[in-house]
Amino acid sequence: MRERRLMNQINVVPYIDVMLVLLVIFMVTAPMIQTGSVELPSVGKASQTPATPLYVVVQPDGSVALRNAAEEPVPMPLEAVVAQLRQMQQENPARAVLIAGDGDARYEAVLKVMSALQEKGIDKIGLLVQRGEREPTTRR
Repeated sequence: MRERRLMNQINVVPYIDVMLVLLVIFMVTAPMIQTGSVELPSVGKASQTPATPLYVVVQPDGSVALRNAAEEPVPMPLEAVVAQLRQMQQENPARAVLIAGDGDARYEAVLKVMSALQEKGIDKIGLLVQRGEREPTTRR
């Protein structure tokens, strides 16, 4: 009588066969899958044009100015800027407020303006940025 030996190997041939069959199935069905399409609205369907934003300019010395569209910035105290912006947003709630902080302005001054606007209930606040690289300045 023959003695049976224990086999200490795994036969991977069936696994390879299954993987090849799955690979063929995926290769055949992948081109048939329909991709979802998103229908974006065109400009002609827009219900209204967005309102021009209001700009709050923060100068390097921390002073604040209000600029409306293409006008020159008008320097005024922060409380007056907040009161005027609140009145303008009540007239047109869709109008956004953009804070344009100078590159040399302190971060704290920009956050102070943003905090004052939020405390008075002014919605749609954003930060105005410039595209491109700016040379870093070092302060001593």
